[in-house]
Amino acid sequence: MTKAHQDLRGWILYDGSCGVCSKWVPFWSSTLARQDLGFAPLQADWVKGRIDMPEEELLQDLLLLLATGEVIKGPDVYRHVMRHAWPLWPLYLFSVIPGISQLFDWSYRTFANHRYEVSAACRLPAEYTKSDESD
Repeated sequence: MTKAHQDLRGWILYDGSCGVCSKWVPFWSSTLARQDLGFAPLQADWVKGRIDMPEEELLQDLLLLLATGEVIKGPDVYRHVMRHAWPLWPLYLFSVIPGISQLFDWSYRTFANHRYEVSAACRLPAEYTKSDESD
């Protein structure tokens, strides 16, 4: 991990074997940088060394690893980023309204469970392949 990484408030960790994730998270790099957040694929060696989770569980969700060591998972990662980006703050408020929050969570989980099919249908190449993960 570089000095620049050590100065960050946290890291958004995405599934590099998902084409959508490999495009979506870097697309938001400037928004993340304004929040002192970096990003990296979950398959990165340093990530596996910092988060003590079985690989199958590690790859289930988008994660936010804060510099404090706290890990935020799934739809709460989106809420965290939206809450700290003033243009997205209204979306954050919307995402925590009772009833709507369950719909937000369900939408996240539905996409997460089908992200490989979406990537294949959209012909989005993954950053990592299964063979990269086993190296």
